[in-house]
Amino acid sequence: MGMTTLLIDAGNTRLKWARLSDGIRVAEGVCKKVSDLAAGAAPDAVWISNVAGPEVAAQLEVLCRRWRTSPHWVRAEAACCGVRNGYELPWQLGSDRWAALVAAWDRVRGACLVVSCGTATTVDALSDQGEFLGGLILPGLDLMRSSLATGTALPPHSGGRVQDFPRNTADAIHSGAVLATTGAIRQQYAKLPMASPCLLGGGAVAQLGDLLNDLPLLRVENLVLDGLQVLARGQAT
Repeated sequence: MGMTTLLIDAGNTRLKWARLSDGIRVAEGVCKKVSDLAAGAAPDAVWISNVAGPEVAAQLEVLCRRWRTSPHWVRAEAACCGVRNGYELPWQLGSDRWAALVAAWDRVRGACLVVSCGTATTVDALSDQGEFLGGLILPGLDLMRSSLATGTALPPHSGGRVQDFPRNTADAIHSGAVLATTGAIRQQYAKLPMASPCLLGGGAVAQLGDLLNDLPLLRVENLVLDGLQVLARGQAT
């Protein structure tokens, strides 16, 4: 029987997972609770990126003990898998951003912008030598919209469309959030060498992608899981 590895991306609102058999991805999915990961045979190895906090980390530890497997907790390093970490304090970079950068470098091997549009939006830049130059963290689209309801007298609004000159509140809020996000992405992209790819992933891609189609986009599904797979492969070789 081959070596089985479980990759877990524990994010702010959900957990993504992928199962490898001898390094080949054979299944993947999304779940809300750590207990949902318990189905199926115990893996031989577990690689985890956790930005969901200590409670989720403790639940994952319990699950791995049940499997009698010691997990690999991914943390940002000064350098790994061809990527050099330019953060002032490298270990303060989130494990999800680090794994995504490792995956981006493995795929592109050149300068690129790595954008993840989830609960938060991150916009990270790699140089053509594999150096992480730095990046932005913005509230995600839903957080931007909800902050107006909690911090102002504006009522909550859902829906809305992007308009050049919005003429109702729902469109004004939605357009503001989307254009603020795409504007930040464009500002960072302009600092990279011409024609560098922009890797775009996350749950809000559908709301942003059409406004960025003039950039050389590479739409990616699970860049953090891809990065965990690269890191696991690097240890095995």
